[in-house]
Amino acid sequence: MTENIYGLFASEIGENFVRIGVEKFRASQVADWMYKRGVYDFNQMSNLSAGLRTKLRGNFSIDFPEEQTAKQSADGKTLKSLLRFDDGEAVETVLMRQPYGNSVCVSSQVGCAMGCKFCASTLAGLERNLTGGEMLAQVQHAQKKLPEGQRVSSVVIMGGGEPLANLDEVLRFMRLCHEPSILDMGYRSFTVSTCGLVPGIRRLQEAGLPVTLSISLHAPNDEIRSRLMPINRKYPMAELMGAAYEYALVTKRRVTYEYAMINNVNDSPEHARELANLLRGKLAAVNLIPLNPVPESGLERSTPERIERFEEMLKVRRITVTVRREMGADIDAACGQLRNSHQKGGF
Repeated sequence: MTENIYGLFASEIGENFVRIGVEKFRASQVADWMYKRGVYDFNQMSNLSAGLRTKLRGNFSIDFPEEQTAKQSADGKTLKSLLRFDDGEAVETVLMRQPYGNSVCVSSQVGCAMGCKFCASTLAGLERNLTGGEMLAQVQHAQKKLPEGQRVSSVVIMGGGEPLANLDEVLRFMRLCHEPSILDMGYRSFTVSTCGLVPGIRRLQEAGLPVTLSISLHAPNDEIRSRLMPINRKYPMAELMGAAYEYALVTKRRVTYEYAMINNVNDSPEHARELANLLRGKLAAVNLIPLNPVPESGLERSTPERIERFEEMLKVRRITVTVRREMGADIDAACGQLRNSHQKGGF
């Protein structure tokens, strides 16, 4: 059985090569083919001898996911792909082309165990964690979709799954992307999203990488948040906000609070006042998200009028706030919808 080397650093590939009698320096050549040129077949690596290519092929594989299906938004700015790995599991990744650059939304798990009521990713539960290499492949897949000369400029780890429940591999993924011989991306290009795993926030802080923390808050108080997000019963808001405050204090990085606007659930003027009081004086920004409705949830998007009023009430109270510009609403852009549809035979 061959060993997959995709997702390894060049130094790790070299250690594997030495084990079978191949010169260590060959690892940098193979890494260049995989990560810089997007070639995953030893036979196409023309600066390697035919004998070496045969030897590598007999001992190693380069496992890269296959695109099962894809949907592009009508405006051409959003591409959502379903990528299938060798074990048959599939995840979603989204390429978003913005005026300020190209961003990729990466999944960190196959499925999700968190049970948030408004999210399609969690409907079938958690299948498994992704490796750092499988997350890297999502970015490289998106890179291949861009015109020549363009590159992925930022990554948000807020697709399927809970990143902080798979933190070791998420950290490995960001370090792979940061490696000059791979993608050479700065750590400030990354945003890690969590539904509220407090120990994970503290571990991310201890890792010392200047990445942005994004918290899926979605409610201004424990009563509403516990109804929407079961994790709040384990780590209630006082504990979560304390960890987020410390993260901002230590890293000097502003924490983003994601807030899905759900009609008649969390979008009243009183909710806006509560949220402002919760965040006042903190290094924080709020991102209001018009809900991408998931039919199974029974929840509906707030009206434009309620969203606008909510935004204005936060601004008046000097809370930094933006309303997420919709991208890909016409292609089931909510996390998990494409995967779920495919599993049900919708494609």
